[in-house]
Amino acid sequence: MNHLTRVYDNVFELLPNEQNPSPLVRINRMNPVPEFALYAKLEWMNPFGSVKDRAAWGMLQDLEQRGEIGNGRGIVEPTSGNTGISLAAMARARGFHMRAVVPNKVPLEKKVLLKIAGAQLDVVSDELCPAPGLGDGSINIAKTHAKASRDQYAMPNQYENEKNVEAHYHTTGPEIWRQTEGKITHLFVSLGTCGTMSGTSRFLRSQNPNVKVIAVQPTEGHDVSGLRNVTQLGVSKLFDSSLVDDIIEVEFRLAYSRAMELCQTEGLLAGPSSGLIYEGACEIILRDRVGYGVMIFPDNVFKYTSSMLKHIPGLAQGNQA
Repeated sequence: MNHLTRVYDNVFELLPNEQNPSPLVRINRMNPVPEFALYAKLEWMNPFGSVKDRAAWGMLQDLEQRGEIGNGRGIVEPTSGNTGISLAAMARARGFHMRAVVPNKVPLEKKVLLKIAGAQLDVVSDELCPAPGLGDGSINIAKTHAKASRDQYAMPNQYENEKNVEAHYHTTGPEIWRQTEGKITHLFVSLGTCGTMSGTSRFLRSQNPNVKVIAVQPTEGHDVSGLRNVTQLGVSKLFDSSLVDDIIEVEFRLAYSRAMELCQTEGLLAGPSSGLIYEGACEIILRDRVGYGVMIFPDNVFKYTSSMLKHIPGLAQGNQA
């Protein structure tokens, strides 16, 4: 591979690492306190379109190296979209099959993309983000497939797999530290499986224990795919509360309006989770006034056009004469 000429032997060489980081872009017009340097880490620039590329590759490599997949045995995973898309595309490129168990409330765009990436889809009645202890929810159904059809499926289990955390400890954290030349004072993240938060925070804190970690959560009843608030974190064994300095709650509808502002004001085609993180970051910036912050923007807006239409009705209206 040659990162200077951008010539690669296969798509996996495109995956991000310290030598090939996802971009860090400064927020300019939408920064409420210019003295506080604020940057967005654009994870949709990863080859399969989201921050979940990192965890998916770590988990898939681990299963492959341990001989858990191959010889007709593929993977099954419950997903609200991004991890499933990354896993499906990677698995198929490696010659494995993928079965994704998806809540029915996941945006249509993600379901279609899962199929395009090569996943067999089971759409089930479940919460927007898979949750445990709900009978026939997507997590339990995926576990049932993995147990009942052991010759067909292994389950990476992004909600419990430490490879999810390790992926960010070894890539996202070092990238940010190098890109900011060690100047980072604040990390802004959302909460999902919590692999991104835990892995990135652990690395940054190992370099500077004073780095502040701010988790941004949506209000109850939200429909922001892939995100959770603290009351929903029972699903994940990867959440380490000792790493979090502040948890900022943001009205979930602002995720969509702020995403649109980022698109139209900064030229960043950010998805609603990024909009939510930006709104939470602004609250901290206005409080602390000085710092060097990095927001992890998980994916772009293209997977959420139907959700954007729902929350910003004017998008569906034609131009008036």
